[in-house]
Amino acid sequence: MASHHLARMACQTGLVTPADTAARSALLRRGFALEYVTLAWNVAGIVVLAIAAISARSVALAGFGLDSLIEIGASTVVIWELSGTGQERQRRGLRLIGYAFAALAIYLLVQSTVVLATGYHPRHSVLGIIWTAATAVLMFALAAGKARTGRALDNPVLRTEGRVTMIDGILAVAVLAGLVLNATLGWWWADPAAGYVLVYYAAREVQEIFSAGY
Repeated sequence: MASHHLARMACQTGLVTPADTAARSALLRRGFALEYVTLAWNVAGIVVLAIAAISARSVALAGFGLDSLIEIGASTVVIWELSGTGQERQRRGLRLIGYAFAALAIYLLVQSTVVLATGYHPRHSVLGIIWTAATAVLMFALAAGKARTGRALDNPVLRTEGRVTMIDGILAVAVLAGLVLNATLGWWWADPAAGYVLVYYAAREVQEIFSAGY
């Protein structure tokens, strides 16, 4: 990989010691591991959330499933960056993620509004509750790991994606709250309300990606 090649060159010119190179290689491996775990969980999440969303006819679960699909793209971009892939490919990937978030925001805005306007009551989803609770715990743990590793590597892309992972955990909590309120108190409107939280997040991601010049 390009990053390991640069590390070897730096070591040969005396800029860093072999211990520094070994430590950086270990950090890179940790960064890759964190991203692959995120990737694998979100791939599984698409299947689980699709089943739960269709069964409960839940806007929030459907939106969170689509968000998981977009997060797969975000993790892929970071893996490209850690592998030393060219910046142009990274920019294209980030632009595609921005367009996907824009489509997600429009879909959820329309769908949540229709559900509220028609008074449609989504069903309860035990599977959705279990999965979003587990997702919240895992995403917070992964976000902390990415933040530490990104700081140690001085890698802004990994640090930024760590913040996205943290927000993903917060979104899981928001969706979980909507599902629990619907299941325990019969607050059916909590489900589309959680959809609006996802709309806000998606719109903010679009703004940040394109305002950064990608």
